[in-house]
Amino acid sequence: MRSVRSLSFRRLLFAIFVDWKAWKLRAMADDGSKLAALLLGFAVAASSLVVQSKGQNASAAANGLRVNFYGTSCPKAETVVQGVVQRFFNDDPNVPAALLRLFFHDCFVRGCDASVMISSTMTSRAEKDAAPNLTLRGFDLINSAKTALENACPGIVSCADIIALATRDAVLLASGPRWDVLTGRQDGRVSLQAEAQNLPDPSDTAQQGIAAFAAKGLSELDFVTLLGAHTLGVTHCRFFSNRLFNFAGTGKADPSMNPNLVTSLKQICPDPSRATGFSNPTVSLDQGTPFLFDTSYYKQLTAGFGVLRIDQEISVDSSTSALVNAYAGATNESSLIFAKNFVTSMINLGNVEVKIGTQGEIRKRCSAVNS
Repeated sequence: MRSVRSLSFRRLLFAIFVDWKAWKLRAMADDGSKLAALLLGFAVAASSLVVQSKGQNASAAANGLRVNFYGTSCPKAETVVQGVVQRFFNDDPNVPAALLRLFFHDCFVRGCDASVMISSTMTSRAEKDAAPNLTLRGFDLINSAKTALENACPGIVSCADIIALATRDAVLLASGPRWDVLTGRQDGRVSLQAEAQNLPDPSDTAQQGIAAFAAKGLSELDFVTLLGAHTLGVTHCRFFSNRLFNFAGTGKADPSMNPNLVTSLKQICPDPSRATGFSNPTVSLDQGTPFLFDTSYYKQLTAGFGVLRIDQEISVDSSTSALVNAYAGATNESSLIFAKNFVTSMINLGNVEVKIGTQGEIRKRCSAVNS
């Protein structure tokens, strides 16, 4: 009887998850539909429960990853990584944003295999030198953690797992959620500059972003939720200056951008058509609380304060706007739903095209494949 009840409850939750897009569209059609918004919030929470209780365990079993993979072979592995992250964070509060971006860029090219860490050679240009990766940071932190682990447990802990663990620890330091990281990844042996040229672009539309995530087995929910990482860190002016000065060739600012934000950012970012020399300042992606993991990012989007086009797009696209509004809610439940879904989506991201067994290796140095 207990198992039947459990199955029925899971089916109920799954049915709610399947129907959440329909509720979402009804909420958009009815401007005053507080009930629809409430149902959407419940649906999102339910979807998170379904994925966490079923999908994550199934994925972990399928790809060979598990929690505490190094429990016997290198018992202090996670403690060592945590210590290195803390040390770097003490000197730089942007470490969480840097590692989130590093993790994402790694997983989206050849899967989560630390191929982004490999340096170019005389005969091969690596991912690290691709245009989208030129502003990546965090390599020194991962290399420091690897050195410490090689001293403690030579040849045991992969660079891919170090990135995953360090990202989790950094999010926690920014007042974000903590989760159990599935480990056991192998490091990749290939890193090609050309393969990193087509990472999702900051100027993509929401539909282009959804398609890019779907190609990696990630859902619309993952897409909107993982963009929430933009609640931390900065971006360079060159990634959005067209929105300020010449959107879509109009010679004007993007009409979806709040005029106050346009005025503020124009004081920081030069007009590319008039600039002399090279100037590429940075601005906070979250104009509210850029060093705190929270839902301020989504609240900013609903007011037209999205800095990147892809950010603002998810607040107006019919496929994603209701979820943005749910996360931007004023209640504590909205924050809890986002945090729970973020954990789920980070685990989903960490499962993308992982390598195990003979598919990879444990690099001695993260910057080079073993000879």
